[in-house]
Amino acid sequence: MKLESFFLIAPLVLAGFSIQAAEPIYTQDFSKSAVGEPPEDLMVLDGQFAVKEDEGNKFLELPGSPLETFGVLFGASQASNLQVQVRVLGTKSGRKQPVFAVGLNGQGGYKVRVSPAKQAIELLKGEDVVTTAPIQWKSGEWTNLKLQVRKAGAGVVVEGKAWQGETEPTGWSLKLDEAKIPPAGKAGVWGLPFSGTPIRFDDFKITTIE
Repeated sequence: MKLESFFLIAPLVLAGFSIQAAEPIYTQDFSKSAVGEPPEDLMVLDGQFAVKEDEGNKFLELPGSPLETFGVLFGASQASNLQVQVRVLGTKSGRKQPVFAVGLNGQGGYKVRVSPAKQAIELLKGEDVVTTAPIQWKSGEWTNLKLQVRKAGAGVVVEGKAWQGETEPTGWSLKLDEAKIPPAGKAGVWGLPFSGTPIRFDDFKITTIE
């Protein structure tokens, strides 16, 4: 390769790498939060969420009762080109199992929801399930949830996945093509402690995407 060609190509390669390795625009791992009330950067919609600590790790916890769906919003309000990722830990009690989700575009936006009783992950638009995929969920193990909404033409593509363990699946398990750009809204997490045991949330991260 000629030297002048290298200098023409190198900036493009580096630019592509910087997009893939973009720094998050929002993170919250609760390591600097005091045990007790949720930090001020979280907007609690409902529920007795509190910062708890176990074996040196801090997290946001939703108690096992009452039996309702509760949520917390965080980050900036944006319509598209965002990716959100969180970790969630829930446990079953007999045949009862928790339900939990991560979302974008506000309370009525898009969500990736894990429904362990169905051994399924679901993509929701508002309250409607639009597509599903299987997951082998194990009680008492952290579950990673990732959701992104990216602009595509006059609309957006919504993609999501969820997994347990260290290895993230390649590609996306859930996908929805939308003809119009949705209203802007914050990211959020939701939990339904159907098993009567607490649900833990940790490592919130929002990243811009191209």
